[in-house]
Amino acid sequence: MAASPVPHLSAAGVSARFTDPAQHTPEQAAAAAVQDELIEEFVGASAYLFTVPLYNRSMPSVFKAWLDQIIVDGRTISYGGQGSAAGRPAVLISARGGGYGPGTPNEGKDFLVPSLESVLGDPALLGLEVTTLTPELTMAPVAPTLAHLLPLHEASLADAHAQARLQAEKIGQQLAA
Repeated sequence: MAASPVPHLSAAGVSARFTDPAQHTPEQAAAAAVQDELIEEFVGASAYLFTVPLYNRSMPSVFKAWLDQIIVDGRTISYGGQGSAAGRPAVLISARGGGYGPGTPNEGKDFLVPSLESVLGDPALLGLEVTTLTPELTMAPVAPTLAHLLPLHEASLADAHAQARLQAEKIGQQLAA
């Protein structure tokens, strides 16, 4: 997404969802084309890998822009029903420079993972089967003030790698069945 950032949802993009395509303004048509491309890519996948770092206790705006573009009633979600990708496996990897787990000074300050698990996994929204991996203390190798936490970082990273391998095997088996 960084190489080709998704545009933020505009008024034209919202109104295009509720306007007959034959009546679209040029701005609505352009916005609808972006949404259509992103939605087709999303719906066409059998499984998902989301790598969303924790930035300032939340998600990067470009990922939020992507979510806003693809969450469309009747296409990817269905109010009162299931979304078009419901039940598909998804792995969410969210690296963070510090520690946000139980007992850390930042405990309770991760506003990314709970939000994404809700948006991605809630049956009223995308309804994906989400597994979350959170390698922590990724700044320990480069920030002198965190150097004493390097062993914890290495353990967190090793665990995340092991869990990622397990998830890849599990999803591969599910898709092959």
